[in-house]
Amino acid sequence: MYSEWASLSAQITANSCGAQCFSVLNKFPASAGREVVVSVVKQLGTNLGITQNAEPSHLVKDEEVKWCMDVICFGLSLPLQEHETIKDCVNVYCEWLTALHPQPRISVPKPICEDANLYARQIINHFHNLFVPRQGESADTIKRQAVLCHRVLRTLQQTAQISLVMDRQTWDTLLLFLLAINEILLAPPTVKDDVGDQLCERVLSVLFEVWLLACVRSFPSPSMWKTLQESCAMWRHRVALVDQWNRVNLALTARLLEFCYGPAFPQLKNADEDGQLIPAGMSNDCVAQTWYRFLRMIGNPTALCSPHIISKSSHFVQWALTHEKGAETHQHPCLQQLPQIFLNAMKGISSQVDAFLGLSKTSLIGLTGGGARNAISSSTTTIAASGSTSAAAVPASAAAASSIAAVSSSASATAVSAAGGASGVGAGIPVGSASVPGSGGGSAPAPAPTTPTSTSGPPSASSSINSLPLTSMGAGTELAVARPKCNSILHVFHEWLFEAAHIGGDTWRQNRKKQACEASKRPSSMIMEHRKGSISLSQPNSLNDPQSLPPTLTIDKYESGRAEAIGTLCKIFCAKKTGEEILPVYLARFYMALQQCLKITESRECDETLASILLHSSDLFRLDLDGINVLLPGFIAALEIVLPDKDLKLKTQSMAFNRTELRRSAINILLSIMVLPLHYQSLPIRDLTSETSEKIFTFIQLKSRLMNILMNALQVETDAQNTHMLLGGLLLCVQDAVTFEETELGGGNASTAHLSHNSSGGAVQHHEANLLSSDNAHALFVRATYLVCHRLISSWKTDLNVSLAALELLSGLARLHIRETDALECKRAVKWICDYICYQCSRPPPAHSKDLHSTIVAAFQCTAAWLMQHPYLLQDKDCLQTVLEVVELGISGTKSQTKGGDIPKFKDEKELKPASMRVRDAAENLLTIILEQVGYFPSECGPESISSLLDEVALMKHCNSMAPATSSSEQAIAKFKYFVTENSTILALLEEPLGNDQDPQPTVTLLIRGPFGRHAWTMQLRHLPRSKSGIKYHAINPGRPIPMNDISQRPECEQKNFPEGVDKVQPCVADYSIPTIEQMREQYGAGGIRDLEAMLENQSIHEKLAWAEADTSADSLSHAQECVPPAVCHEFHAARLFLSHFGFLGFESRNPHNPAESLGTPPQRPLIVLDTKSTAFAADLDRLDKLSARTHDTVYVFYVKSGQTSAQQIIGNLTEEQHSLSLDPHFATMLQTLGWPVQVAEHSGWTGFAHNSWSLKGTPEEQLRTGPVANDSLNFNGSQKVLYWADVCSEIAFVVPTAWNLRHNSDSSDGGSVSSADQVSGSSNVWARGDGDTGLAKTKSRNLSLELSAAKEPVPPTRRKGNVTKPTLLAQAPAKIFLVWLESYEDYLNFPLEDLLAYTRTGEELHTLQLPRAADCHVIFVHSLLSGLLRVKLQGPAGRMSFATPLVDGMVLSRRVVGNLVRQTALNISRRRRLDNDNYQPPHVRRRLKVQDIVQKYKMDLSEAELLAHLFQRAI
Repeated sequence: MYSEWASLSAQITANSCGAQCFSVLNKFPASAGREVVVSVVKQLGTNLGITQNAEPSHLVKDEEVKWCMDVICFGLSLPLQEHETIKDCVNVYCEWLTALHPQPRISVPKPICEDANLYARQIINHFHNLFVPRQGESADTIKRQAVLCHRVLRTLQQTAQISLVMDRQTWDTLLLFLLAINEILLAPPTVKDDVGDQLCERVLSVLFEVWLLACVRSFPSPSMWKTLQESCAMWRHRVALVDQWNRVNLALTARLLEFCYGPAFPQLKNADEDGQLIPAGMSNDCVAQTWYRFLRMIGNPTALCSPHIISKSSHFVQWALTHEKGAETHQHPCLQQLPQIFLNAMKGISSQVDAFLGLSKTSLIGLTGGGARNAISSSTTTIAASGSTSAAAVPASAAAASSIAAVSSSASATAVSAAGGASGVGAGIPVGSASVPGSGGGSAPAPAPTTPTSTSGPPSASSSINSLPLTSMGAGTELAVARPKCNSILHVFHEWLFEAAHIGGDTWRQNRKKQACEASKRPSSMIMEHRKGSISLSQPNSLNDPQSLPPTLTIDKYESGRAEAIGTLCKIFCAKKTGEEILPVYLARFYMALQQCLKITESRECDETLASILLHSSDLFRLDLDGINVLLPGFIAALEIVLPDKDLKLKTQSMAFNRTELRRSAINILLSIMVLPLHYQSLPIRDLTSETSEKIFTFIQLKSRLMNILMNALQVETDAQNTHMLLGGLLLCVQDAVTFEETELGGGNASTAHLSHNSSGGAVQHHEANLLSSDNAHALFVRATYLVCHRLISSWKTDLNVSLAALELLSGLARLHIRETDALECKRAVKWICDYICYQCSRPPPAHSKDLHSTIVAAFQCTAAWLMQHPYLLQDKDCLQTVLEVVELGISGTKSQTKGGDIPKFKDEKELKPASMRVRDAAENLLTIILEQVGYFPSECGPESISSLLDEVALMKHCNSMAPATSSSEQAIAKFKYFVTENSTILALLEEPLGNDQDPQPTVTLLIRGPFGRHAWTMQLRHLPRSKSGIKYHAINPGRPIPMNDISQRPECEQKNFPEGVDKVQPCVADYSIPTIEQMREQYGAGGIRDLEAMLENQSIHEKLAWAEADTSADSLSHAQECVPPAVCHEFHAARLFLSHFGFLGFESRNPHNPAESLGTPPQRPLIVLDTKSTAFAADLDRLDKLSARTHDTVYVFYVKSGQTSAQQIIGNLTEEQHSLSLDPHFATMLQTLGWPVQVAEHSGWTGFAHNSWSLKGTPEEQLRTGPVANDSLNFNGSQKVLYWADVCSEIAFVVPTAWNLRHNSDSSDGGSVSSADQVSGSSNVWARGDGDTGLAKTKSRNLSLELSAAKEPVPPTRRKGNVTKPTLLAQAPAKIFLVWLESYEDYLNFPLEDLLAYTRTGEELHTLQLPRAADCHVIFVHSLLSGLLRVKLQGPAGRMSFATPLVDGMVLSRRVVGNLVRQTALNISRRRRLDNDNYQPPHVRRRLKVQDIVQKYKMDLSEAELLAHLFQRAI
């Protein structure tokens, strides 16, 4: 760097030797000289004003002053026993130096004041005598000498700072003097507690600080810089040199960053005293020149690894020659500090790199990714416009002035040029280039907390519930946006870092052997020139026999510094931006260095180098680095050492690592490579060094090793956040394997042999017979289920976040469609989850907290997921009993049978004491799902609704008695009778049969509105089953039989009134009791008999006339028509029959002794009649129907093109057709996997907008109003289409906002929306609480419930009494979830979240206590890598439960699974948010409360008689 310039080393030597010969007193005996000095100096000292008032000096001539100075010069070299005399000499000179001050002291002689610079130079040279070490002095006297030296150094430093008259010659003299005293004190080998050891740090700091002053006042010449560099090389065995070097570099770097990158760049925070190092007047170009020269001042730090080089100076040779037993120069004890010095130098460079990346060195609290150092730093060379990648040497030019332009606000940067000239700035400095991105208008975010590395405290012993610092779950610290390119930083530091990374590696050993071989061919000489031989800035490493090194200096002792270097390289390469190019030569050297450092030792220990690589390589596999996958086998081998080991043994020397952070970083690497085997499959991975094909792996061969690492890591992990990340990775693996087998392999089982093939000679042995060693989808499913259930029961049950993550994973596993699913495995999983619920419920009362109940609620939801996806489990008697026992436990607080042999306790004998209302609600929900939904979802209505799509209006349209044209909700409701049963279910009864029913049966049509939805039933009273009664009623009339014309012959016979032979019977007395006609005539006379006969004759005549008349009429038998059956009777009181048959009209009284009933509300009738005449009744019913029985969420999808930062640009990507054509085609593919497209006009579920969700659609009028549907494939903004997905418990809409959303929101936000206005009134606004939680189901009549009677209000536990009955507004806004596709990953830093909120309103915001804020939004960023994989970045509010699985910050996904995992993550985020909300009420509770509200408003207080009378009244 200064090869063309002469060194001033000879001048330093001359000065140091000459100072001792200056005085004429040296010509006399020492005693005579001492006497002269004592008498003269004592007299001079009395005038200084120390002990008495100062007087003007009597020395008025130059000769007098020079004579006195001659005496003082000798006095400074006196032995230390003359301490008082030496002290007076020092005092005199220090006073006289004030001649350079703006106000000299009164005691300074006049000649000195007149020519201050001349005399100051002589005084400075004379001071040399004071610093010369005295041989054989005691420790006490050495301390006295040190005190005087401190006084001199302080005076010189102060003079340099405040003097305005110092000329260039004086500055050079001062600098050369400081170099000389450093030389004399520091160049010899370190001896503990000698004057050099005591003054080491002080003389170095004064040298550097005065040198920095000189750079402002009188920039040192290149010769001075060269001399400084040569001198520093002689002091490298001193720890203080590197420490002070780091200090200065740190201060200079802080100033350099300010003007290079602007105020927005993260500041490098230094200690306050270090901030004062840089003189105030130093210009920007001076800072840059000084910074680069200081950076190169100590040469290549890797020379510190070679004691032979460090000990080449003549001082070490002299020590070796005078050693008693004879020794080599490199065996001096002080050299044992070299490994620590090397580490400090590397830490300095590392911190320098941190500064340029925007990582503040004081930020030591972080999560994952690159780490900040507590050490100090150094920085990049120079600032070049547009980041040129070639290093240029600026030619010397005496005429050119130095020019360094700071980065202007126009975001341009000019190159630093170094030139000599009037200012004395030296030229010939090789200038690297550091790209300075514009920092004008953009604002860089504050640096994120970074990872603790060597300075972090001891690892945390175990995790606790609060051990999840979820500020940013996962990987990556936030680097400065305007950071220089990787190439620019590497141009400056690559030589040092790459060499240091290879220290002790195979290539290093090969090079050393090669150099030793070459050296053996040259004649060796021990004698060398004093200076030139000592400074070998670029000489090869040790050429001597390594066996001669002491054990404390073997090459492995330098591993801490090597670890720092490779860690720094990892940080640099992890700072690559999207689309940034890194020179292939740097990538190649980096990969070679990493491969050397990743070599696993035989002991399979994790050493510092391995730990450092893992700590700083979190992002390495997700940055599109060319060829990075060649390192995959090496990294997998490293992960196999770190992750599966429960008690990881770290082989450390000088660095301390936090094991939790190390594991977290390793997990991040694991999450970024999990999908590679199935992505690249049989693609080979070549070995970097081996030319043979023996070591070639294919990607698919690594899959089983990755799976084993993941499973084993999960088995031993104790930290909550690490476990959370591993669980997310586990679901990703299983999901990816399942989807891969479905799509790529057609779902066949042929994949097993291919996928489970393991590499021969791998670290993991493969057992074909063992199912667990296979890694097909089914085997992974079994392993994952078993492992997670086992750990959930054993060690995770006390941690909220881990429990939730495990239950989310189990729910995700339940949804997987694996062809060979083992029913036994599924049954075991459900049993484990039920056991988990039982354990949590049985914990003692002090443990029952909100968090505990959240885990129980989540476990009920997980159980529902398993039963819905595997309905055959309920066919298993044991499984059914287990699940129902847990449901009973949740609802009532106890089981009926605690043990198998116990007598069951009936529910009317049990006291209802659920763990909490939330637990009871979740259990009720699960019960309803079991009874109504398992095996039947989705219904004929489709998954978009679990309620019937029929309401009163729709039913009346099918009714005979009502004209469809006049149907309105009020008219339709008037036809129904409304009753409420169990205080939670509204029955609407229609007695008219529907129009398509020709069956003359008593028919009633019911609309049942309960907590779990709206259901329509039609019931008929039949005396025979349909199979037997259908023919009878519906057969065609066969008609009358044809009469037979042939008349049969009837024999004539006499009719007898008595049997034959009656005359032969002898009559008795009784026979004569009945009189004969003759006897009657005799008795009553003939007149009466004649009257009777006349009456008979008249009657006979009348009958004959009547017959005659009948024969002539149309109704006569001859004219008779055919018989027809009577008309079918439609007049049934079917409602009354239904209510009676189903037991609703029993007015039995309650049993007051029943404990369950005594806790309930006062006795009430099983049936309450509603008054439907009120006009508001229809509106209230509509509001009830608008309360969904499922939770609903909305995800907003955005596409961000590279560099876009404004909301208008981002929205425009999907609004304008020409823009949407240029989108990444994979974005459209991802959208299609999120949900299925639905037409809003025909959709009866959640649409993403409150005003048109859950309404009955599809009428011709509505379709006409909506107009034609556009064919735009990405137009899912909610105006006509949205993406929709639903399961039995939840609905989710994916909206892709466009400009329409902003207009639509502004139109409807003024309350113009009818439904919005309706919902504000009364307590009906609870529906706007947004998200539901515990899923949905439909209610059953009370004999199917585990409660005695649901007619009572649910009984709250005592500690939360009254909380449930009053609906309240949501205390926190509904979760806003954004899914953002990034073309450039760095754009997530500038995503305009606040501005985009205006496009994401659902209409529910009116009903929350606060509007959604940007800080509360959850954002899932997805960035497409060049490999076709996707990188995930999660952003969200800090909180214990904010981040849900399966997606984890930093995870790399395959496109096959992105839609599924994003959807699951969004649902889980919303579920967690609801669990964490104290005021949240599940959907079925809100519906129940709404029913009770309707009851209070419209109930009719009827007595039993009035109720029965009401039943006989017809509806209108």
